[in-house]
Amino acid sequence: MIQPPEIIRTSKTRVSCDGSGDIPAALGHPRVFLEIDEHGYVDCGYCDRRFVLTGGPADTPEIGARPDISSGASL
Repeated sequence: MIQPPEIIRTSKTRVSCDGSGDIPAALGHPRVFLEIDEHGYVDCGYCDRRFVLTGGPADTPEIGARPDISSGASL
């Protein structure tokens, strides 16, 4: 079974991801900036982390089952 994506809740619609967390940033991936749109969430195209807008339309218990949205990515 495939593990669900790591979910990070945020209060901002523009977030950045470099793949770090428990590992140093140098071992992650290039930093990308992501924009959460009207869906209320966006996925990192590198590490599949899912950023969910707190209180947004996707801030529900079943957020892990929603399809990938990585179209808000920019370098």
